[in-house]
Amino acid sequence: MRAAALALLLLVSSSAPGEPKLAKATFAGGCFWCMEPPFDKLEGVVATTSGYTGGKVSNPSYEQVSYGGTGHLEAVEVAYDPAKISYEKLLEVFWHNVDPTDAGGQFCDRGDQYKTAIFFHDEEQRRLAEESKQKLVESGRLKEPITTPIRPAATFYAAEEYHQDYYEKNPIRYKFYRSRCGRDRVLEKLWKSPT
Repeated sequence: MRAAALALLLLVSSSAPGEPKLAKATFAGGCFWCMEPPFDKLEGVVATTSGYTGGKVSNPSYEQVSYGGTGHLEAVEVAYDPAKISYEKLLEVFWHNVDPTDAGGQFCDRGDQYKTAIFFHDEEQRRLAEESKQKLVESGRLKEPITTPIRPAATFYAAEEYHQDYYEKNPIRYKFYRSRCGRDRVLEKLWKSPT
């Protein structure tokens, strides 16, 4: 088991007396490098881990997933303290950091491995995810249909260590990639412009 996955597992499963009981949420939003920062800055989020989920190959590598065919999506697993931040808030942050109308990937990254998805870990998360999606549909904010599925959580495999906290380890490369990919431009148009 990779170090990041082990650390997240220990965080979520630790329930020593007096310590907060942590929960986890899993979101696929295109490049996992870009999905860690919006969650990391939230009070109540303890850790994020980039990885792969939803596929049919055990312990996939980045190369396997990026070539396609494994069925995995790049995703981020979020360990959070429900006493400090709600799952509804995490859903709101997720929606505002993706283009949920893009069925072919996200921004410049194309292919099934870059599609969006919400992976629920229990029935309450499923219910809340479905409600948030329905509210977004009813808001009329997005002109195209929402293609983001809500799926049961599957085995999550942490990505290689060099992918973890990539935006902190390689800030110049990360900013160049994000800018070149057009992510911020599309998000600004989708979420910040008047309806």
